[in-house]
Amino acid sequence: MEPTAVVVLTTLGDADAARAFVSALVQARLVACGTLLPAATSIYRWEGELREEPEVVVLLKTDVAKWEALCAAVRERHPYEVPELLALPVSRGLDLYLSWVTSEVIA
Repeated sequence: MEPTAVVVLTTLGDADAARAFVSALVQARLVACGTLLPAATSIYRWEGELREEPEVVVLLKTDVAKWEALCAAVRERHPYEVPELLALPVSRGLDLYLSWVTSEVIA
């Protein structure tokens, strides 16, 4: 069976916001797990101005079947005007882990 898991990447401005954001997504069963990677720095252009901001990178593990619902939740809960939200398909993984991810989000 082809894996249907995806790793979804987003960023938030600080650890407290990231923790609350991920907790809400896990509680809603939109993601099985979220990993917070603090101390990132993003450099980007916004509204014609070069910016550099500290951020927390968040890796969300879920099933592709939850993508639309996850997008809707991110639009509703994310504090950024244009949040980063990228789904990276999982081509391979430990069967036990992939089964756990699916079982956590598909009821």
